[in-house]
Amino acid sequence: MGVQGSFSRYARHLVIPEIGAQGQDRLRRSSVVVIGAGGLGSPVLQYLAAAGVGTIGVVDDDVVAESNLQRQVIHRTDQIGRPKVETAAAYLRALNPDVTVRPVASRLTSMNAVEVLRPYDVIVDGSDNFPTRYLLSDAGVLLRKPVVYGSVYRFEGQVSVFDARRGPCYRCLYQTPPPPEMAPDCGDAGVLGVLPGLVGTIQAAETLKLLLGVGEPLIGRLLLVDGLAMEMRELRFKKDPACPVCSASPSITTLVDHEAFCATSQRQEDAAMVREMTVEELKERMDRQAPPSILDVREVDEHEFVNIGGTVIPVGELPERWKELDPSKEWVVYCRSGVRSANAVRFLQQQGFNDVKNLRGGILAWARTIDPTKPTY
Repeated sequence: MGVQGSFSRYARHLVIPEIGAQGQDRLRRSSVVVIGAGGLGSPVLQYLAAAGVGTIGVVDDDVVAESNLQRQVIHRTDQIGRPKVETAAAYLRALNPDVTVRPVASRLTSMNAVEVLRPYDVIVDGSDNFPTRYLLSDAGVLLRKPVVYGSVYRFEGQVSVFDARRGPCYRCLYQTPPPPEMAPDCGDAGVLGVLPGLVGTIQAAETLKLLLGVGEPLIGRLLLVDGLAMEMRELRFKKDPACPVCSASPSITTLVDHEAFCATSQRQEDAAMVREMTVEELKERMDRQAPPSILDVREVDEHEFVNIGGTVIPVGELPERWKELDPSKEWVVYCRSGVRSANAVRFLQQQGFNDVKNLRGGILAWARTIDPTKPTY
């Protein structure tokens, strides 16, 4: 449907000199692919569809979970368990029948990224992990397409636009992925529910500016959003002349799955260094009244929400408080999913704890396997 059939819907755009009928028709003929239909993807998809972007791709391999609904506002309670791309597509088609929605219910990898991303004018990064961010940025360079980046962590967010034709890429800002143990997901770190709405809406605004060719996009600028102080700061950064992807002499010329690239050696090292105990083994020890000493390295409020007992020392406080623990005892360390506790086990081993194990899967595994009455988060 052209602009001529939608004057009422787009009336507030049509009266803006920088958009008008020509700009609205340009949006109608544009295409955007959004990677992730979660916290960031929700507002991005909403506003792009409402604005009349003609074709919107949605890429996500996840299903709707109850814990998503605190921030992923395009999904509903009665859709729990359904693929996110299906529920997102239904929402967008109901919001604006003018829009063509192309759902892709698969994980983006180095094998399918070019095929998935090539048809679109702009790529929007609504992912929640470092491997996908690097993959999208690298693909944007190779395909000569802009990537609108966003990320959130607790009360803080970031937004930028990476377009190697006019400025730096993600690797110019962060050259290599961090080790897997240094990259907590939002399940472990938490995020204020409204924050992805703030950041995602800014991403949508940057996307529309790129499609319309108006304003000054966030190229070479990193916008930092502080939700607690409600302040925004800007950091400027330049193209790295030695960037392995977007420099004049790149060393990376094909796409790489960074999750496998950066995690393999670390996982091998972890397997050798970190001993584990399963939740079944811990339950059996508890039933025999011969349990090990238990350490919870989550935050205090997490422990108060749900726990299996034990001493509480948040992992961030462990370097200052580890001497409160007896290194001669047998210890089992747990957190939500096993990531923070694995880091804690490695640290305690370095301090001379010889009998310390990580509870595999954390309290999520305990709730799933041992005690389903315990709440999860």
